[in-house]
Amino acid sequence: MVLRLVGVVVCLCVHLFLATPPALASVHVYHERPGQTTVRSQQSLRDRNDLSWQAILFKRYRPDGLEGMYLRLVGFPGVVDIAPQKPLTIDTGTAFRWQANPKLDPPTPALPSNTNQYDVTDVMTDLQKAIPLTLAVPLQGKAASEIIVPPYAVKEWRELVAQTIE
Repeated sequence: MVLRLVGVVVCLCVHLFLATPPALASVHVYHERPGQTTVRSQQSLRDRNDLSWQAILFKRYRPDGLEGMYLRLVGFPGVVDIAPQKPLTIDTGTAFRWQANPKLDPPTPALPSNTNQYDVTDVMTDLQKAIPLTLAVPLQGKAASEIIVPPYAVKEWRELVAQTIE
């Protein structure tokens, strides 16, 4: 009797586990104001020193089309100060390496010292596979912080790039 009960419980657990829907990507569309729509992906990532970062990839649309595609990196306040005028280096570990220049989108007047934003339109257009990336974030008075972007995050970023707004 006990074995039968255990068997039923195991079967129910297996059924529930296998019936769980797959995780959905966290790409979101925001209609921020009339004529302005933003598509965004937000990832929590860690650098080689095990510091936590938020990586927000977004593209903003205006009535006349795509305004731009940006990567905003946010480190922990008081722990990192990003060099605001230096480019971000994006490396695939192979022959592909890009430089993304700092650029604020028009609605953003300024960012705190632990945050910077980069124009990644060309990088994301060139990136053809969901491969791991290393983001070398230039810091003030220190060596660059290297953030590891795993393939699942790059896949989500590529999905965001492919998404269009009607």
